[in-house]
Amino acid sequence: MADIQVLGEVERRIVVALQVDGRATWRKIAKVIGEPERTVARYGSALLDEGKVKVAAIAHRKAAVIASLKCAPGTIPVAIEAISQRSDTSFTYMVTGESDVVSELHYDGGLEDILTLQLPATPGLSSIQIYPILKYFKTVRAWRAGSLSDAQEAALTPSVGGELTTWNPADGMTDIDRLIVEVLRNNGRASIDSISRQVRMSETSVSRRVDALLRGEHISIRTLVDPALMGFQVEALLRIQVSPASVDADGNKLKTLPQVRYVAAVAGDAQLLVEVTVASQRDLYEFIAATDWGEMVQLRTSMVLGARKRGGRMVEELRYR
Repeated sequence: MADIQVLGEVERRIVVALQVDGRATWRKIAKVIGEPERTVARYGSALLDEGKVKVAAIAHRKAAVIASLKCAPGTIPVAIEAISQRSDTSFTYMVTGESDVVSELHYDGGLEDILTLQLPATPGLSSIQIYPILKYFKTVRAWRAGSLSDAQEAALTPSVGGELTTWNPADGMTDIDRLIVEVLRNNGRASIDSISRQVRMSETSVSRRVDALLRGEHISIRTLVDPALMGFQVEALLRIQVSPASVDADGNKLKTLPQVRYVAAVAGDAQLLVEVTVASQRDLYEFIAATDWGEMVQLRTSMVLGARKRGGRMVEELRYR
């Protein structure tokens, strides 16, 4: 991506620390990564203020699907914009291959209206294929854009709010809870003091409610960054057909690989959907050639040409790779 300059070493280490705990204080991050607090605060604040890094709460819903869209000639930008503007989509990519746009969509209840009325009305859509997500092995919450030592990772890991690959949100959210979630969706690093002023509730009560929302699996805190800023210029989506007996083993193996940002078991003509992020196309080739795919039947690779939405947040503009 020619118009994006890779972040410096200190900035990248700050980003990785935020990926572990997006709400960690600058003081804590500085202590763990061994940099002066003033330096960490200056670089970290700039990354957030410039929008290069975003920390946001992700509200969990009960189920999700991957929507794979083929568009009429010349309508891809219109279609990707329409899908991205939906509040229930988490990521939207322009891709090569059989589809033009791929998006993850989360929902509660049934899919009938979404599949029969809403998605078919997408401008420019010529056909759509839906892959229900059966199981997450890894979400982008667990992807690290660099490496920390085991001790550093452990020191930063929050007691609640880490990666969830399954969730069952507890019942009983109040109107205040929903207001708190909305504040954290806009700014996952909002202080307890700031939240309490916005929802007009005591800091003690807000702190307790935030903890309950995280423990109750209503939300997760994610740090969002364009992989290209971290030196990973190539993204790809792999649709993998494997034997039913090897889905679980392959998914658990793939989630441990540093090149893999996301792994989900899906229903359809593929059993696994994998997102891979590497520095170059040569690295992608070597990843595909060197990985033990188990009893893989077929692997189809789509290059990500641009992203309009990541982690439930709009990218300022469709960024082409």
